[in-house]
Amino acid sequence: MNGADFNEMGPVDYVLVEWPGQQPTGEALPHLVDLVDRGLIRILDLTFITKGEDGSVAAVEIADLGGEVAEVAVFEGASSGLIHDDDVSQAGDVLEPGTSAALLVYENTWAAPFASAVRRSGGQLVASGRIPAEDLLAALDAAEATA
Repeated sequence: MNGADFNEMGPVDYVLVEWPGQQPTGEALPHLVDLVDRGLIRILDLTFITKGEDGSVAAVEIADLGGEVAEVAVFEGASSGLIHDDDVSQAGDVLEPGTSAALLVYENTWAAPFASAVRRSGGQLVASGRIPAEDLLAALDAAEATA
């Protein structure tokens, strides 16, 4: 990727999603495919991880999930090289034993025009974050209770 390509990119985020047991059901995958199909995000990397009961952590090839979750095959080959072995190891540190996870790196393509305009005007991102849905719901419930 050259500098011109970077200037046109949207913000890049990652998520680590954990499931109890060794494999996700695939229920969320059609929604992920829909986000890609609608041009809202671009998948840069997708890695599946398992953490054994003994604490061992391993990356799982997408092709190895095909029998369990056939829909995941559409993401085979989604690898920009951003996720390395040390990232898998660090992800494993926060997983519970006996779980599986997906580590997803994606570009927010919906925000690319705004992000590009900010960069062209000399602006830069100095902070960012997420508010967990549970915190938002708790705040709304508290506000409603005092109203």
